[in-house]
Amino acid sequence: MQKFINNPDTLTEEMLQGLLLAHSELITLEAGNLVVNKKLAEADRVTIVTLGGSGNEPALCGFVGEGMVDVAVVGDVFAAPGPQACIEAIKLADKGKGVLLVVLNHAGDMLAGNLAMKQAEKLGLKVAKVVVQEDIANATREEAHNRRGMVGCVPLYKIAGAAAHAGKSLEEVTAIAQSFVDNMATLAVGVSGATNPVTGMDIAQVAAGNMEVGVGLHGEAGNAKAMKTADETVALMLDALLEDLNVQAEEKLLVIVNGSGATSLMEQLIIFRSCYAYLVQKDIVVVASHVGELMTVQEMAGFQLCVARMDEELLAYWNAPCFTPYLKK
Repeated sequence: MQKFINNPDTLTEEMLQGLLLAHSELITLEAGNLVVNKKLAEADRVTIVTLGGSGNEPALCGFVGEGMVDVAVVGDVFAAPGPQACIEAIKLADKGKGVLLVVLNHAGDMLAGNLAMKQAEKLGLKVAKVVVQEDIANATREEAHNRRGMVGCVPLYKIAGAAAHAGKSLEEVTAIAQSFVDNMATLAVGVSGATNPVTGMDIAQVAAGNMEVGVGLHGEAGNAKAMKTADETVALMLDALLEDLNVQAEEKLLVIVNGSGATSLMEQLIIFRSCYAYLVQKDIVVVASHVGELMTVQEMAGFQLCVARMDEELLAYWNAPCFTPYLKK
């Protein structure tokens, strides 16, 4: 393993210190690995809290700031934070209008989030939870509760954060967020593996000449297929995503091409070009997009393709201003 690190035992701590030093105008760092919106004290609105392990930067803590996440609870590499840190984040975020807790559907994150929700109820805190579960690779839509959370959490943060800043109630913000979750789908493909920076062990392996369709955030295996061109790969992935969402002609979509860590921006842009052309052929309208690294898997080569059904309200929230370390509008 060749990575520019110091002590593997202090990776998360040093990463968060670096994040703070690089973006001290936007965030603060509190005990328990809580990354906090620097303007949280001024928030007279619903606030947004999320949680998850490190190792997928810039997600999740890179989207703390105005217009998105107010507090991110950061665990060690590919490990969920403890429930006590989550409840402290909720207490810190609570400004009297309620807190939306966004949890990605992974076992450790769900356990921590559910325990925090139970404790919040005992404390009389007004908290709602939305679960990100949009990976179509490991479960059908009818069993969406088994689907993994992927890069769709990032546009969800953007839309929920904008709704909160617009003065919506907790019930309204939760309904908007849940509607978005119910209308998005993601599929990932990997073409090379990566290593865990703590242990040096492989977290994904892809045979030479192959690509793995349906890989997970932590190296979960997909379905091996012979390597294909950008156009062929996009067609394969979009067919599955559009079928999952039952997208019809003239519908409006958000399309995100998220690099997994070692795929060049050149490739990502070629992939987006293929997506755009394929959707135009089907009379489907791309009304919003993002191309770039939002959620990585260390040095894995590949990408996640996320699509979401949009309406005018959701589009307005997506286009609303935000100011975070790794997404600004």
